[in-house]
Amino acid sequence: MAAELLLFAPPSQTAARPPVRRQPVRSPCSPCVLAPLTAFAEAGTSAADALAYDIGRDHARHGITPPPEPLASSSALRRGYESGRAAFAGRTRAATPNVRLWLQLRLQAWLRGRSFETLCVTPNYLGQLEASHCPVTRQPLSQGRQLPPHGAPQDRVVSRLCDDAGYAAGHLAMLSLAADLAKADHGWEDAWAQADQLQRSGAAQADGLNAGAWRRLAVLMSFVTPLPHAQAAGLPLLVLPPNRVHLLNPVQGLQVLATQLLSRSGWSARLAQLLPLLPHDAARQAFHHFFLALLPRVIASGHPTDPLRRRWALEDAWRHTEVLQRWRKFALLLDALACQLLLERIAQRGLLPQRLQLHSSEQDTAGWELESRGYLGSSSLVEHAAALTLASRGAAAVQPAIPRTLRPLPVPQRRMAAQPQMHLPL
Repeated sequence: MAAELLLFAPPSQTAARPPVRRQPVRSPCSPCVLAPLTAFAEAGTSAADALAYDIGRDHARHGITPPPEPLASSSALRRGYESGRAAFAGRTRAATPNVRLWLQLRLQAWLRGRSFETLCVTPNYLGQLEASHCPVTRQPLSQGRQLPPHGAPQDRVVSRLCDDAGYAAGHLAMLSLAADLAKADHGWEDAWAQADQLQRSGAAQADGLNAGAWRRLAVLMSFVTPLPHAQAAGLPLLVLPPNRVHLLNPVQGLQVLATQLLSRSGWSARLAQLLPLLPHDAARQAFHHFFLALLPRVIASGHPTDPLRRRWALEDAWRHTEVLQRWRKFALLLDALACQLLLERIAQRGLLPQRLQLHSSEQDTAGWELESRGYLGSSSLVEHAAALTLASRGAAAVQPAIPRTLRPLPVPQRRMAAQPQMHLPL
């Protein structure tokens, strides 16, 4: 599936968030990972139990038994599973691979005390994240049979690119287990510094990744990190954004569009249409110089016909210093607002094969739960009334109320069209 680019204006309130207290990477079934939920339950709320109950019941709804360790350690999860087995006996729903991944991800989020945005992160949505290769390691992905962090290095996992956010649409990507474990709770600057350290020391790898993989990981995380315009303009596009990843920095959105001019034939006609949209002659001249630096590097790859190799060729062209220098010279002639307006003009003209859709900034990080740094908090745990719960489940006795783990979106969710989309800020 072609990449779906989601471009948003950076939220002003995000930059002012306090420093994040990082959490160590541990097994999702260990007691220390369950501590946030234990403390939350001890605070006098049934929200943690309600989440576990629903996860157990949904496992039974699809005829799947939860992993033995969490099933044995959580009475709420076990009650939900047993209730579901009784309610759905003989009429379970199909357990497709995407449904299994969805249930695994919900269980993983609960075990880690993380919020899970259930309106958009559905089995259908997770199917749109599918990838044959890890964008960080570039190795083929395999189907794992264990909850992370257990499994083979090449097993596919759904990774949160922003460690300060819960499981929500916009910053989830399909990575290898090796890349996800290396990422841990690092920010993009940490990953970039790790690559610098490897180059200085001459070491081959750190935490299972080489210097090139660490740089790709850093750029990938920078997409979902609001950055000053000048800083974002100085980053090479060493990895194109995976499907459904939001780009919070307008200059990086413009960088992706400029690179994708060369993704298929007819680039000269598209370039001729793009240049008049630039705000002044200096910008047009600088962009032309940048494009002349990028073009021969892409041509040198030999025009691979395989979409994956063609994607890597576009990414590798950014490894050359001259390409980045000329891009930065062009990008600094604009500011973030100018880049955003240019993206809107490109959307209106339809210069790229993607269907471009203008988008308001209110939805840029909807459901990420940044206020609680991605952990379960009061804003993500609004309980339904007990009567509605009984009516929806048809239960004979009062069961834990169902918490909602997201803020309602301003517009109703719509299924993704077959044609790739690109969302831009209004």
